[in-house]
Amino acid sequence: MTEEADIRRGLEGLAQAYGFKGFMVMCVPGRDTHRLAESTLLTNWPREFLTGYDDACLMAGSPIIDRLRRSTIPFTYDTQVDSRRRLDGKGAVVISLFEQVNMKRGIYVPVHDTSGNCGAVAFGGDREMVSAEEMRELNFVAGGLFNRLSELRAQKNVKGAKLSKRELECLYWAAAGKTTSEMAKILFLSDYTVNHYLNRATRKLDSVNRVQTVVKAIRAGLIN
Repeated sequence: MTEEADIRRGLEGLAQAYGFKGFMVMCVPGRDTHRLAESTLLTNWPREFLTGYDDACLMAGSPIIDRLRRSTIPFTYDTQVDSRRRLDGKGAVVISLFEQVNMKRGIYVPVHDTSGNCGAVAFGGDREMVSAEEMRELNFVAGGLFNRLSELRAQKNVKGAKLSKRELECLYWAAAGKTTSEMAKILFLSDYTVNHYLNRATRKLDSVNRVQTVVKAIRAGLIN
């Protein structure tokens, strides 16, 4: 899958194959995040659902969101059951909102990408609860799709980074296996300056070290 549109089609097909009405890919929201829309990466759930959810301020008291912050294994949801666990008195609002879009029952699959970013893929509808076998299948496929989506977005961010000519030259020679001293001689720079350019490139590409920076630059086509 080379485009986000491919990921979307894959998730739509997966939802349909298992009898769900829709899907949602999200980052696990931090405790200072109060709007579902801010955490949603990709979804075909109706826009009015997201708007209604956030307008009613439902995230703060959600037992589902709280569980996502703690769980690493898939779990099912049933709006009628889970809404009784809310302590903010908004259970009836939640039930009404989910019933309007026929998303009364479904599954949340906690996922993470190769960089350690945590998220979840949710499937909702009005079908009966998924079986243990279906849960295993959805867990496997959803994890792969989330990881690919993360890769595509990371590549897009890298391509949008503005690296200078010198930063690209240093990355090129780093990719060729040259040491800092060797790069300094090739480029007629000091060791300090070479490290400066490489450190700037590392920050711009949101990497943790030189190796990851080089890999990201190669994958994004910034260097050959």
